[in-house]
Amino acid sequence: MSTKQSLPAPHAKHAALARPETGEFNRQELAILGAPCGTIKDLVARLLPHLAPALNVAYVDADHAAGDEAAPTDTLLQAGASAELTDKIHFRRLDAQRGLDKFAQQHWLGSQSLVLVNGNHFRARQQVAIISAQKPLEKKLDRLTDVQLILLSDDQTELPAYLQTHLGDQQPAVLALADTAAIAAWVQQWWRAAAPPLRGLVLAGGRSQRMQTDKGQLRYHGQEQRAYAAALLAGICDDVFVSCRPDQADTLPAGLTPLPDQFLDLGPMGGILSAFRHDPNAAWVVVACDLPFLSADTLRYLAEHRHAGRVATAFQSPHNEFPEPLITIWEPRSYAVLLQFLALGYSCPRKALINSEIELLLPPAPQELRNVNTPQEREAAERELG
Repeated sequence: MSTKQSLPAPHAKHAALARPETGEFNRQELAILGAPCGTIKDLVARLLPHLAPALNVAYVDADHAAGDEAAPTDTLLQAGASAELTDKIHFRRLDAQRGLDKFAQQHWLGSQSLVLVNGNHFRARQQVAIISAQKPLEKKLDRLTDVQLILLSDDQTELPAYLQTHLGDQQPAVLALADTAAIAAWVQQWWRAAAPPLRGLVLAGGRSQRMQTDKGQLRYHGQEQRAYAAALLAGICDDVFVSCRPDQADTLPAGLTPLPDQFLDLGPMGGILSAFRHDPNAAWVVVACDLPFLSADTLRYLAEHRHAGRVATAFQSPHNEFPEPLITIWEPRSYAVLLQFLALGYSCPRKALINSEIELLLPPAPQELRNVNTPQEREAAERELG
């Protein structure tokens, strides 16, 4: 009689990590092609006053100067410096000997709200096609993989037959190349529609040392506070998770989905980073479990005033000018920001918010941002909530 022996699991050299959807240059990128490079650059220049400062827009293009003709003649790099920082009063420029590799490029451009790309030289995940007699697209159809907008130059009134055939059932919007305001409005609408989805995270993994009992299990509203906070988040999020220590996962009430910490002993930052490790392509609405006064209306206000182009959208504390990190929408780009602060030895989410570009809102009901951390505060809260 023979018995089957289970084979060992295949060796995994690297951890299976969910990778952010970065595109060629950015999560939200548009390659513009179908016209001379000067026309494309002029279009971007016309659009920028309409898009900035609400959006941080980067532009990717090739250097059209020949060889060393484009190199600055006064740079100290030629004399042997490894880097040269030039303060231009209105901006700073850093020239360095080290090349801009793929990973550094993704990091820098990934922190922008939007990247517009000269599609004559580079590809992007989605495209804007210009119809112009000067540079027909017939030989570049392989670059038109997901056309979002078509721009007709002055000498064009309809789409060429070859392009109609290539697009098939796709029906991109069509605008005039000269109509800057309409194009800018379209870009803004397209950008908003592509905002990452919202997922909810209840922070309930603390040890509640001041309260001397688990704050997430307290009942101010007839149910555990972690369940109450999850129900609030469910009104604005696609789904909701409860951030907890690994040993707490089995103690959650039925219906709650645990997300055990994978970044341990880091407090709230560990919970937020664990959420981004679970899904780096979502924006996470983070709410602490010790906020019994928080209402659905305040969370809805936060979601309605979200700025997906910032690192985060947060309420200003009623007690000072600082942001409240634990009632905040953390956008996908904040993942890299939080990791940078962690690498510098900081585990404070508020410090990351203070030193980043965020959307800071005045809370519509400041009293709802009140934390309850001690037995005395708990007794007062229970009296007020009835």
